[in-house]
Amino acid sequence: MEKRSVGVVMNGVTGRMGYRQHLLRSILAIQEDGGLPAGDDTVIWPEPILVGRNAGKLAEIAARHGLRRWTTDLDEALAAPDAEIYFDAQVTSLREKTIRRAIDAGKHVYTEKPLAETVDKALELARLAREAGIGNGVVHDKIFLPGLRKLRRLIEGGFFGRILSVRGEFGYWVFEGDWQDAQRPSWNYRAEDGGGIILDMLCHWQYVLSYLVGPARSVQCVGATHIPERVDETGTPYPATADDAAYAIFELDDGVIAQVNSSWCVRVFRDELVEFQVDGTEGSAVAGLRRCRVQHRSMTPRPVWNPDVPATEDFRAGWAEVPDNAEFGNAFRTQWEHFLRHVVAPGDPAAPFPWDFLSGAKGVQLAESGLRSWREGRRVEIDELTL
Repeated sequence: MEKRSVGVVMNGVTGRMGYRQHLLRSILAIQEDGGLPAGDDTVIWPEPILVGRNAGKLAEIAARHGLRRWTTDLDEALAAPDAEIYFDAQVTSLREKTIRRAIDAGKHVYTEKPLAETVDKALELARLAREAGIGNGVVHDKIFLPGLRKLRRLIEGGFFGRILSVRGEFGYWVFEGDWQDAQRPSWNYRAEDGGGIILDMLCHWQYVLSYLVGPARSVQCVGATHIPERVDETGTPYPATADDAAYAIFELDDGVIAQVNSSWCVRVFRDELVEFQVDGTEGSAVAGLRRCRVQHRSMTPRPVWNPDVPATEDFRAGWAEVPDNAEFGNAFRTQWEHFLRHVVAPGDPAAPFPWDFLSGAKGVQLAESGLRSWREGRRVEIDELTL
């Protein structure tokens, strides 16, 4: 088979997400498996070109994985003759400017979310990408998770009947950084650096809800900064200026109500770090990252409220496990494979890529609407976003 090399400029791989999910478990994993079959006699071979601001960290990562190409000069990386894709996993506040440079250089662009800090800036990037005729995409990893794919399969099979509501719980305790190191970078808690859980997670919930049931038509959101001071990577205390929790209600099509809590200040008492419950007239399901369990209407127990006696019903025992019925790969890698095929064969009907900059802008729009709802203390309608 013919090997089709694709240079991928990867900016931000010194961060946890950029390194683990995108470089290690996606690009290098594809190489370890001999490349990505493109559907004909071609194998796509992604060739990473590492970019970042810290030369020492880049050199260490490159040496660890036997990579020869890294630089702190983005323009140098974009000018490489074989560089076809620019990928961005930097802090949010730096993303828009570097994506513009990649578009100007004629590169296809794939990026972590949020695409930009405001919906106007996100739409401008979408327009620039369309005018430049480049492939463009935003990470939508949650819809490639096994649990949500099983949930989608149930919806497509009509399991729920008429869907009534969606309930989501996401989060865990992120240590403050004093007596235990924080599991997330400090910029996440500084609004001036693009931090905040509303901007971070409502981008996810926009495409998750659209994928499962339909887009949000309105939002009521209350944010909070529960932990007012944290300690950064150098051991220096700093004021947390961004929200670390969000409590949101979304109205979807056909009267469906979705409630999603997102928090970095909650201790987990559930099976997975994120869970979604979908309730319908014919049945219900609870899906996490990997598992999905269901209860049909015919198997629904008949509890009676009586606080004076101990509960005897084992409610969890009445739920059945949904089988995999397929092999599920890493969610980030799965979407990378879609984008690589899209870039190599953009006109191929078998290689579409619907998770583009416009889709990413819709995520920013929902986050922006959530922030506005919190700021103004009211329900905010969400208009259809177009270019």
